[in-house]
Amino acid sequence: MEQNTLSGAIIDLDGTLLDSMDVWSRIDRDLLTSYGIEPPEDISDIVKKMTIEESSQYFVDRFGLPLTAGKIADTVEEMAADQYKNKLQLKDGALEFLDGLDKMGIKYGIATATYPDLARTAADRLGLSGRIQFLLTEAEVGSGKTEPKIYYEGAKRLSLGKRQIIVAEDALHSITTAKKAGFFTAGVFDKATAPEEWTQICALATVSVKRLPDLLKLI
Repeated sequence: MEQNTLSGAIIDLDGTLLDSMDVWSRIDRDLLTSYGIEPPEDISDIVKKMTIEESSQYFVDRFGLPLTAGKIADTVEEMAADQYKNKLQLKDGALEFLDGLDKMGIKYGIATATYPDLARTAADRLGLSGRIQFLLTEAEVGSGKTEPKIYYEGAKRLSLGKRQIIVAEDALHSITTAKKAGFFTAGVFDKATAPEEWTQICALATVSVKRLPDLLKLI
């Protein structure tokens, strides 16, 4: 990595800063179970690559749920709301990592697939809102992380070029997108990540770490 050029970071929320991936895995299954449908083992792996709108429509099309895609999106948000408002915590080392970025003079913001209201509620409660440059959601930029639009918008908010920014993510599809777009990438381990996906992340990302503070030694 061209370390002397690094001036900014775009950081994922769920699974990277926030210990929340188990919540989404349960919700996917609970939603289907509530309609008497046995959840496929890979359902969370499939929908995590989709935007909220895409995953909601997917539940309608594949499983024939008797709801509109919009109603499914609203239902899922309601199911997750209490966790984001009251319970979810930052991952071990997240604040240490952000403190380190502050000391290094590296600007940073959050780019997330999560519902805007839930993401901002959690960011406010956990003390992130006052220190980040921005919080961007896929819903607000109109594109998921299989496309680079959210990262380009983050770079614009940081007023930096892509070779001055590292993108920190826990998901393979997000790292793939950011790397193809020309950003430095950091793969961040999450306990919900399948071993084979973590192996692929380590092979693809510019750097990979088990804990966020370890990234400070590499940037």
